[in-house]
Amino acid sequence: MQSVCVFCGSNFGDKPIYRELAAQLGRTLADRGLTLVYGGGNVGLMGVVADAALGAGGRVVGVIPQALVDWDVAHNGLTDLVVVQSMHERKARMADASDAFIALPGGYGTFEELCEVLTWSQLGLHSKPCGVLNIEGYYDPLLALFERAVQDRFLGAEHRDLVLAETDVNALLDRVASYQPVRVMKRLDRRGAGSVKT
Repeated sequence: MQSVCVFCGSNFGDKPIYRELAAQLGRTLADRGLTLVYGGGNVGLMGVVADAALGAGGRVVGVIPQALVDWDVAHNGLTDLVVVQSMHERKARMADASDAFIALPGGYGTFEELCEVLTWSQLGLHSKPCGVLNIEGYYDPLLALFERAVQDRFLGAEHRDLVLAETDVNALLDRVASYQPVRVMKRLDRRGAGSVKT
């Protein structure tokens, strides 16, 4: 593992611990020699994690669409800033440049990015680890929704286990680094949800 993509909010949130652990994640990535790949912004938790990684001597790659550059939210102090034309291209470039994905607290964009890479993993389009840093129980409701999806047979238990959730930065990075993908093929079963291990 050489690079980690971090999805996170363009706002700070209302608890200081969100900033504190975003900064800790940035520093720890740098300390471990891992490149941070993220959405290229200088605002909210995005700016915090990038500044912390840079301050610790890390390499930071930002990918941002031109529309957000025009809003003047691009981080101009990064190791590399890639400007693309669309949000779709942004996500594809971030995914291609990363060996793992971690979500910090955020809003719709963060949720969507996390669920997209989980879907890609479920479909076998990649086998990269996907984790959430569950600060102050922020992701408890989403994790509960995933459990409900298993219970109601919209999601296989094996695919629920694609989400690596921890409350501690180092514990999460250790799990991400030691992740061993299980080859699970999603199948459509007209009699009910199911998965086939291969």
